[in-house]
Amino acid sequence: MEIWINPACSKCRSAVRLLDAEGAHYTVRRYLEDVPSSEEIRAVLDRLGLEPWDITRTQEADAKELGLKDWPRDTEARERWITALADHPKLIQRPIITAQDGTAVVARTDEAVRDAMGR
Repeated sequence: MEIWINPACSKCRSAVRLLDAEGAHYTVRRYLEDVPSSEEIRAVLDRLGLEPWDITRTQEADAKELGLKDWPRDTEARERWITALADHPKLIQRPIITAQDGTAVVARTDEAVRDAMGR
């Protein structure tokens, strides 16, 4: 199990505390420092069963600067969104946990973290 975190994020810190309290075995990826490639983002999206716009933090300054609010959300625009996430990792929703069964969750709640641990 791996968790993508931004240490400055309270939801990330909460998820890590819960993983520790439950004795989970996991690795931490500080995705702002160890930026995921477009390929890794595609793989996580497949595991999540989501599209890139579903995990994009659209209220971030970078998102506003890029005008993401006005970008199309369709198959043709998918790669453009993935490139934006790879180029601006701060836009990636957090934390993301990749579970042992090959799935992943956006773990913004304790329930989502427990769900990932149970997979």
